[in-house]
Amino acid sequence: MRIKYFILPLLAVCMLWLPDLALSQGLPMVTVNSGKGGQQYSLTLQLLGLMTVLTLLPSLLLMMTSFVRVIIVLSILRQALGTGQTPPNTVLVGLALFLTFFIMTPVFDDVYTNAVAPYMSGNLPFEQALVKAEVPVRQFMTLQTREDDIAMFMQIAQRKEVASAAEVPFTTLVPAFLTSELKSAFMIGFMIYITFVVIDLIVASLLMSMGMMMLSPMIISMPFKLMLFVLVDGWTLIMGSLASSFIFK
Repeated sequence: MRIKYFILPLLAVCMLWLPDLALSQGLPMVTVNSGKGGQQYSLTLQLLGLMTVLTLLPSLLLMMTSFVRVIIVLSILRQALGTGQTPPNTVLVGLALFLTFFIMTPVFDDVYTNAVAPYMSGNLPFEQALVKAEVPVRQFMTLQTREDDIAMFMQIAQRKEVASAAEVPFTTLVPAFLTSELKSAFMIGFMIYITFVVIDLIVASLLMSMGMMMLSPMIISMPFKLMLFVLVDGWTLIMGSLASSFIFK
């Protein structure tokens, strides 16, 4: 039940870029010939649209949620610790995915309550459901996006200035949102990385003063970095800081 609770809002958001699928005609898919004649099977446009939506889900999850910022910060954290492939990529992606679900829960709640549920119950037409599903997603993306990034992409697209953020086209808002997310992720990553660089510098200075220049400072500093990270409850601090870095009204 919880899986459907998260997937259905994503499906509604994904269909913002699809054309009107309310047509009833079908597309010829395959013809089976037998001795007595042939039988033609067709693929409806609704089913074709649903298959297209499923292929777009991973990309839209990356582009329109908090996933980009979370996974970049976690990757930088792993490099700063110097632990190689520990935690492995599957663990980082899974952690980033479920933290994304946690952060995006208010948006998913709004989309499901105001768009998906009324549409599935037949109380809301498909076009109006799309409009209602767009509102919370657009609001979330706008709050995380810098005005300079929106202005840059509006200038590149040669579009006129808009009176409010609600008038910014989705095709302009998405790249601006991604650019802002990359900036925010690298700013947070820098603050994390610089802390562990200080430990590396201290260890390197101590080794040089002791005449142990042939010994790699990374071998000595990594246990100290791990110990410091565990003592300060680093995972809790990172997860809490990431979750609180997003702006909600």
